[in-house]
Amino acid sequence: MRESRITFLYLSQQELLRAGCLDMKMAMDAAETSMLQFRKGEVDFPEKTVQIFNQETQERINCLPATLVSEKICGVKWVSVFPLNPERYGVQNLTAVIVLSEIDKGFPIAVMDGTLCSNMRVGAMGGVAAKHLARKDAQTIGFIGAGEQAKMHLFAMKAVLPGLRECRVAAKYSREEVKFVREMQPLFPDMVFERAGTEPRDAVKGADIVVTATSAQAPLLKAAWMKPGSFYSHIGGWEDEYAVAKQSDKIVCDDWETVKHRTQTLSRMYQAGELKDSDIYANLDNLVAGDKPGRSSEAERTYFNAVGLSYVDVSIAYAMYKRAIEAGRGQELTLQDATIFEHDDLKNWIRI
Repeated sequence: MRESRITFLYLSQQELLRAGCLDMKMAMDAAETSMLQFRKGEVDFPEKTVQIFNQETQERINCLPATLVSEKICGVKWVSVFPLNPERYGVQNLTAVIVLSEIDKGFPIAVMDGTLCSNMRVGAMGGVAAKHLARKDAQTIGFIGAGEQAKMHLFAMKAVLPGLRECRVAAKYSREEVKFVREMQPLFPDMVFERAGTEPRDAVKGADIVVTATSAQAPLLKAAWMKPGSFYSHIGGWEDEYAVAKQSDKIVCDDWETVKHRTQTLSRMYQAGELKDSDIYANLDNLVAGDKPGRSSEAERTYFNAVGLSYVDVSIAYAMYKRAIEAGRGQELTLQDATIFEHDDLKNWIRI
């Protein structure tokens, strides 16, 4: 074998699932580890590149790089978000590919489905936040939105709050609620599922855990529906009225400096002068590291907003890669057998 041969492991979503990568505790451990590494300066986190093709609908493709310096792993997520896909074409709105490279020689080691990882990262960050901010005796969870990220959030919340017994879900269309219940009920047989008939109020009013996971740009969630002691995980853009944040006792973000420049409810409030830096209680890493306590009373309303940190995606993807290696999953593909001018038959392939 020539020394110039380069191979990498190709991991489809199916291979990742068969390797046991739908493991929310693994994802949350990777997320927490990467946040602590970032605090210690062991993560390179460049700015992402965003290409928006429709400002109104926010159809976009993003390129998000990060390096886990201590693991000597550099990764990039290439992710497309097309919010109208389900309505226009009946297909998912998010797809992603992740490339991992080692940084000794700079060669790629894996090309893998990133949709599973991306959705799991959303759930994992919500789960880590719930571990610190939700009531431990929470029993009811309510969703506005019934897509993949909502489903992943249920996995995460159940992982940290095993006492959850009731799940209510509202979506734009009844068929989405039906699909949510049909897919999730067999996975959580100890839970009771209830469809809200496309009425957000009926899904979340009085729930211990509230999750909004939509592509809407409208204040669907009302403050009056949030009971004392509730924990709210805000996934999308503008999904809740400003009063939800204003009545919250603690607002935590994955990274407030990143959030404030986006189009989330909190960033809209900040840009409108209705929210100040001092109104943000903490970033999630502050809670993970123990700098600040999480929930400090049973009656607190807590609010978590994450927009996504690519180094967390890379950390989870690397954990998946290692799990796949252990499970003997994936397909080794050859990037090159030789350098360009080492090919024996090169003269037969040249076009001049």
